Order: sequence, then C-alpha cells, then structure tokens
Amino acid sequence: MQDEDVCRYLAWAPPKSLDETLTLIRQAEGLMGRRESLVFAQIWKASGRAIGSTRLLDVRPGDRQVEIGSTFLGRDYWRTAANTESKFLFLRHCFETLGCVRVALKTDGRNLRSQEALTRLGAVREGTLRKHMNVRGYQRDTVYFSILDTEWPAIRTRLSTRLYA
Repeated sequence: MQDEDVCRYLAWAPPKSLDETLTLIRQAEGLMGRRESLVFAQIWKASGRAIGSTRLLDVRPGDRQVEIGSTFLGRDYWRTAANTESKFLFLRHCFETLGCVRVALKTDGRNLRSQEALTRLGAVREGTLRKHMNVRGYQRDTVYFSILDTEWPAIRTRLSTRLYA
C-alpha cells in the first residue's frame, strides 16, 4: 500500500508509516463493525503473503444486491490471475451463497486499467455518475459496471475455464 500507483484511485492516501497503516485497518474494522462493508485481505497462496484487499460494500439484502470495490493489488500482481480469481470467488459467493440478483462494481473515471479489467471480467458498463464523490480533494466521476444473476452462469463458466483449466 505504499505504492502511489497502487493506491492512486482509492479514497485513502498510501500510508507512510506503520501507525497510518494501523489507522486504515482500524477504520476498516469500524466499517465492518457497523456492517457497512466486509473487508478481505487477498493472500497469495504459494507464499502466504498479503498482496491486496477488496471489499463488499453497499450490502442490501432486501434488494439482493451488493457492490465489490475498494480493491487494490500489489503492482507485481497486476495483469495476473490474482485479481481475476478474487473477483471470481467474490462473484460466486455473491450469486451462489448470498443469492444476489445484481453485483455492482464501480471505479474512478480516470482508472482506465480497472475499467478494462472489469470489461474483460464480463461486467457490463452501466454509465458514469459525474462528479459523484470527493476523493482526496478531487471530485471524481464514478463509472458503474454490473453483473446480473442471469449473466453469471456464462461468466462463471468462462472464468472458471480460464482460471482452472
């Protein structure tokens, strides 16, 4: 998380010290305690090393919807199967365990790499909310993508084949 490129589009700046890192962890614990999000570490199985994090946000059981977001991944793992597998596992959990009918994924309008990754994943671009949120002093546009329960079986098959064949 000390790489500015890794954290460029996140709501928080890269921590510069252990204390700042611990503050971010405490904030994540607080969000989970208030049931505002579920925060997960991404662990590289071969090394047992933490390589990133992602969250379930905007959990709305009554609407059978959730959002996957606040994802960051160490630069060494960009364009590897790490993010694809993480999203696959999250999507499978959302659709097959939680019974979601829609999973949203949103990204900063400037984050073209993330938008390309979401498109490769099979998510459908829904549109842009202009000047949607203030992120570290910048009023960002937010690009929304989603995957619906009716789209999940084909995406599941394609991703499963790509990851585990």
